[in-house]
Amino acid sequence: MVDAGPKIKIMPGAEADLSAATYQIFNETHTLGNALRWMLMKNPKVEFCGYSAPHPSENLIQLRIQMYDNLSSLSALLKALDDLETLYVSIEDAYKASLENDKYEMWEERS
Repeated sequence: MVDAGPKIKIMPGAEADLSAATYQIFNETHTLGNALRWMLMKNPKVEFCGYSAPHPSENLIQLRIQMYDNLSSLSALLKALDDLETLYVSIEDAYKASLENDKYEMWEERS
């Protein structure tokens, strides 16, 4: 089995208290990057958040987070990931309930 390596890496240059840091998140694309940026910016303690995908051939995103009052950007990142997971579970549950309870017109494809 091949070692997958770390999923998240803190880039050099981060503040000692992690109040400002850039994270590399491996094997992810704009799909997660944009959703994570959105969730982080909903946090009033986040001063700035932006992400980029350095190059299409690199399978990673870079996420920059800056916090107010020297708070930890790592804590904000972990909370945003948990909040996204909760949101996605809620969407999935609502979708499944809609499929079971709502009436849809079904079409059969004929060859």
